Amino acid sequence: MLVVQGGIGLLTAGLDHWYEREDGTPDVVEHEYIIEEWRLQRLLQVDHFRLPPDYREPWRYNSGTPNIGLTVPFLRFPQWHFCPWCDRLDERPLSERGRPKCPECNKELYQVPFVSMCEAGHLQDFPWREWVHRQKSPTCKGVLRLKATGSATLSGQKVSCDECKKERTLSQITTAHPDGSTFLSKSLTDDGSDFYCPGHLTWLGEGVREECRAHLRGSLRSAANVYFAHISSSIYLPRGTHSVPDELVHMFSSPPLSTNLKTVLDALGGIDGARNLETAVKSITTQGQYALKFEIYQKEQIEEAARIAIVGQCQDRNIEDEDSIKTAEDFRREEYQVLQESLDEELLRIRSARLQEYDQYIAKYFSRIMLVDKLRETRALTGFSRVFATNQQTLVERKAMLRKNETSGNNWLPAYEVYGEGIFFVFDEQQLSAWEQQPEIVSRIQKLSTRYRSVQQNRRLKDQEITPRFVLLHTFAHILMNRLTFECGYSSAALKERLYVSSNPAGQMSGVLVYTADGDAEGTMGGLVRMGKQGYIEPVIMHALQDATWCSVDPVCTEIGGSGGQGPDSCNLAACHNCALVPETACEHFNRFLDRVTVVGDIHNPQLGYFKIR
Repeated sequence: MLVVQGGIGLLTAGLDHWYEREDGTPDVVEHEYIIEEWRLQRLLQVDHFRLPPDYREPWRYNSGTPNIGLTVPFLRFPQWHFCPWCDRLDERPLSERGRPKCPECNKELYQVPFVSMCEAGHLQDFPWREWVHRQKSPTCKGVLRLKATGSATLSGQKVSCDECKKERTLSQITTAHPDGSTFLSKSLTDDGSDFYCPGHLTWLGEGVREECRAHLRGSLRSAANVYFAHISSSIYLPRGTHSVPDELVHMFSSPPLSTNLKTVLDALGGIDGARNLETAVKSITTQGQYALKFEIYQKEQIEEAARIAIVGQCQDRNIEDEDSIKTAEDFRREEYQVLQESLDEELLRIRSARLQEYDQYIAKYFSRIMLVDKLRETRALTGFSRVFATNQQTLVERKAMLRKNETSGNNWLPAYEVYGEGIFFVFDEQQLSAWEQQPEIVSRIQKLSTRYRSVQQNRRLKDQEITPRFVLLHTFAHILMNRLTFECGYSSAALKERLYVSSNPAGQMSGVLVYTADGDAEGTMGGLVRMGKQGYIEPVIMHALQDATWCSVDPVCTEIGGSGGQGPDSCNLAACHNCALVPETACEHFNRFLDRVTVVGDIHNPQLGYFKIR
């Protein structure tokens, strides 16, 4: 939901009507927006991703340019409007355009600032008529008015009905209780019955709804908890092998070639036939526009590339939730392994820095430092939540809320690609294992874990394994990003973290990728990679560690963290805005699970820190 010029509130429409024209003209070239990310497609169980259409003004392009004038569809929301002159409330359709006028005084109407929502993700207009009449299904259809009585609080806003003369203030409409019940649901009616969410899926059109038994709560339309986007991202990894070029696999994985290959294979009876793949590949690559493209490759390379691409598309699609620990951990492990190797691909370039060339007072804490000259990150919208940033919905349930109808060939999600660079640190596993087994560290992090469990249910937070190594790597990433913004002039939101953490004895991970991913298709200009080189990164890390030894609000920061916790949900120890927090867009965990003591210890016990600099 966004507010555009003139204060008009808009709600992004469901995916069903993206890439369609209002008049139904079938001239949209969808292939222009399709992007591929094979690992993320496998994880999210989709056929492909699509870029949001960029608006192309007709007067700037010639008539042969495709998709001129194509826009992302929006709906006008909230539907209820009020007149600041006569206080009348008037409901308008979602498709309303322009500036509606009051039917009484002909003055301009403005949208009301209140909406209602539930934890299941539903969103609707505030139930004005039900609220003022204190009934679930009021029969009175009189004109409603919203008046301000002079107070700046909700109790100063009063809704009334001209016909039956009933009136009621908006006092406590945003109040919610720890058990999930709300004042709006509990107190709307006079008979004591609960008023549950009607299940409106407003962004999918008028009248679209589903069964819901969640409690409805009022909210300002501009409140931060009205919409939390759920984003899944992936660092591009090559699919090819030493004998099969990655660009060849990419060609078979991308439309229209992937679509043509699938069509021919289906006509032949599928990939299981003895020579079906060979026949399909030959029929496509030896004729027409593709003949010249494939003549530089060997027959065996072409067939193997097609096999890699098509098998990837035929992976088992029974994964229910990408948030499960095993799936998420395996997904990151693939990146963790590749990032430790030198690579020179078009979309991923990695160099290994010689650790022995770095100053040993820093290098001894790491087993590898890799310089990532170029990377591509794909970020896909998998759904959203309301009220709380996370909920218990599965991936399938979240995706279902994005569109009204799931049809064949319509299995895609909106996404975009960004290019950048980064520095990848792998901590020394032997030193890390010895450090994280210290009783004082185990006890300290256990308190943080217990604190998180205590708020997890009330805040609808997902499970999170909180270990000493996780808190250490997370905090190190934050203090390093803060120092890099100071040393290099990056904006505070330009850098991002990507953590690779696992205490699983079968495959431990201890990596931190600090990267920038906001450049164009050529990536950024190399400044971050340069800072990762010998002679540059050592003073940056040392200054970051020195900054972490003393916060500007110490000893308060350290003492509060050790006693009751601080920050979001009190899930930080010695970490606050003055020392370890970063913009939420740069952090993978909403600025939770941070503790400077794990990095550098404290003034009383510096040996608690992984880095010994005191």
